[in-house]
Amino acid sequence: MNPQEQFCPNPVCPDRGKVGENNIKVHSQKEQRCKCRTCGKTFSVRKGTMMYGLKKPEVLVILVITLLAYGCPVQAIVMALDVDERTVRDWLRRAGEHCSGVHAHLVEAAKLNLEQVQADEIKVKTQRGSVWMAMAMMVSTRLWLGGVVSKKRDLKLVRALMDKVRKVALCRPLLIAVDGLSSYVKATQKAFRSPLHTGKRGRPRLIPWPNVAIAQVVKSRTDRSITRRIVQGCPEMIARLLGDGTINTAYIERLNATFRQRMACLARRTRALARTSAPLTHGMYLVGCVYNFCTYHHSLRRPLYVAARCNTHHRWVQRTPAIAAGLTDHLWSVEELLTFKVPPTPFVPPKRRGRPPKRAVLEAAA
Repeated sequence: MNPQEQFCPNPVCPDRGKVGENNIKVHSQKEQRCKCRTCGKTFSVRKGTMMYGLKKPEVLVILVITLLAYGCPVQAIVMALDVDERTVRDWLRRAGEHCSGVHAHLVEAAKLNLEQVQADEIKVKTQRGSVWMAMAMMVSTRLWLGGVVSKKRDLKLVRALMDKVRKVALCRPLLIAVDGLSSYVKATQKAFRSPLHTGKRGRPRLIPWPNVAIAQVVKSRTDRSITRRIVQGCPEMIARLLGDGTINTAYIERLNATFRQRMACLARRTRALARTSAPLTHGMYLVGCVYNFCTYHHSLRRPLYVAARCNTHHRWVQRTPAIAAGLTDHLWSVEELLTFKVPPTPFVPPKRRGRPPKRAVLEAAA
């Protein structure tokens, strides 16, 4: 246990979330607890991870979460490992909330040149009716950008999804390829705007991002025809972003198939239905983080050429979507994902109200 790698999780501590500030010391090696010199509070090294507060062996928890992340139904885990069903569902909730924090800290906080984004929705059957799950991905790195679950397939659902894409995107030329749902056009135009600060009082005016293109792929079920249309953007810029390809939504549809394979409640004609939308959201973030950080993607591998005996050979270097996007430099294990400590937001001192003290005024004047 290295105290230099720990940070204080106390929300009222001025040094919360800071690593390497020499404010953390070992409080109990046996109980795995540290102490912050700034606030004087002690905390467990598991604080901020999925394992905090669990009494079961860590190996069993990681095994159950790994099975859930790869599509094993809850009933099968209960029968095979002799674990209570309520315990498994509670671990799924914990893992989903933890992976949601990891995704917000590493993916949503990163600023990437997305170039091309594809989005789509999946209709999911639950025990209380059908819901919609909308997801988006970065095509060049196959990075899952996030998802939203809602009861209706409307503008509110699409706007929440585009807001997640907006958090990651840099103001660069961007192509968004979607299906024929008309809500994508209005939601994209509203999401990709920036405030124009002029120094005047009041709310600043929102300026649309330049070079944001929207393309739709409309599929007809009657004659099985496909219509590709450009709703917004320059055709030359879209051709440059596509390279040698055409406008399509094949990558997000393949990602939907991966989620259907790894989430038991998404499989077609399944009896392992989700009870409500909450476990569906938790499972979505668990599968999404395992897909981003813990799974090699075959199309992302790169050749590494090695010269030996005058013959040029190469071997393949495997990469995950997170490695391709520059978010990490190695393959994560499920244990590393579940034990990753998400730091809290930096401490912001409260704004002082009223007249400043005379000492502060004299120091500022000096």
